[in-house]
Amino acid sequence: MTSLNKVAAGMEVTSVESRSRNAERTQRAILDAALQAFATTGFAGTRLDHIADAAKIDKRLIYYYFKNKEGLFLAVLEDAYRGIREAESKLDLDALGPIEAIRKLVEFSWSYYLAHPEFVTLINSENLHRARHLEKSTLIRDINSPLIDTLGKILEKGRSQGVFRGGVDPLQLYISIVGLTYFYLSNQHTLSLVFGRNLMATKALNERLSHVVEYTLGYLVRE
Repeated sequence: MTSLNKVAAGMEVTSVESRSRNAERTQRAILDAALQAFATTGFAGTRLDHIADAAKIDKRLIYYYFKNKEGLFLAVLEDAYRGIREAESKLDLDALGPIEAIRKLVEFSWSYYLAHPEFVTLINSENLHRARHLEKSTLIRDINSPLIDTLGKILEKGRSQGVFRGGVDPLQLYISIVGLTYFYLSNQHTLSLVFGRNLMATKALNERLSHVVEYTLGYLVRE
């Protein structure tokens, strides 16, 4: 290959990489804007025009990458689940003792939902639709199953060390952790009003986290 051909080939590779990066940035901008829109106005109330304006892109690009609003909503859901699972994977729970691993997982779940209210409202929205978008996903089970596998290993480690009780289903345990954290935050307005107490005050939030940790470990730890 001549020097001129090498230069041309290098320019072509650079051009392809540049287009790929631009495509990734565009898709990321669309997903970020769509997440906020769907979390604010739900699936039915969200318009693609508003998402395009927020992402500062031509609306036709949404159709190009995601086909339609249903396809975009599914992509946002998958991306949201992928985000929390990737963050959980960085906890390195396998390297911790069983009690500390459970404590860290509970604290993480609480902190993540608290820091990402858009995730909570997005999942609430999909539940209103009876998961009809997620049921079309070919990725969602693969995204979520590693956490349950990890939790199962933690429970078995705790059982073999004589720390945890046996016979605990990791899926049931995780659903319980989610219920104890997610429900409080997703129902914060009604609960605060009904019981006449600001459940989002710093003191109340700290009390809730301590309660959930103690409640979960109280169930698992052998006396």
